[in-house]
Parts: sequence; C-alpha cells; structure tokens
Amino acid sequence: MQIRSLRDVAVGERLVVRYRLAQPGPGGSTLSDALGLCRGVVEDAPEGAVIRIETRHGVVAVPLDAVTHAKLVPPPPPRRR
Repeated sequence: MQIRSLRDVAVGERLVVRYRLAQPGPGGSTLSDALGLCRGVVEDAPEGAVIRIETRHGVVAVPLDAVTHAKLVPPPPPRRR
C-alpha cells in the first residue's frame, strides 16, 4: 500500500522506505532501504525532519526529504523451525 505522507504513518506500523544516501555506500550505491516498524516522525531533528524506523539492526533515522519511495508492508511470516 502506497503512503501519501510519511507523517500519516502510525507508530508501530510496518513499512519499507527507499532513500538517497548522503554519501555513496559500498560499491558506489546511492540508495538504501529500511524495513521495520515506524517509531515516529521527528520534525525538529538537527538534520531536518526524519522518520525513525526500528529495523533488525537498530533504529534508523531517515531524512524525509531523502525518501524516494515508501509503502506499508504486512507482518513478517512466522519463523520456520
């Protein structure tokens, strides 16, 4: 499901965002993805408005003006035994 505004995403909803990196990453990539739970939008962060996403590797703060795509995603499938 596409998102009209990241400011409308509720805390706890699962989403994926693609965003532009400030500096090229390994291999010269200029984009990255963050998949996880929304932990809120911070309007007065030092780097400007950011959305905080809790991923498996920790909380990522993504500048809203760097986001190129975003959508809500379903919960992860149950783990296999």
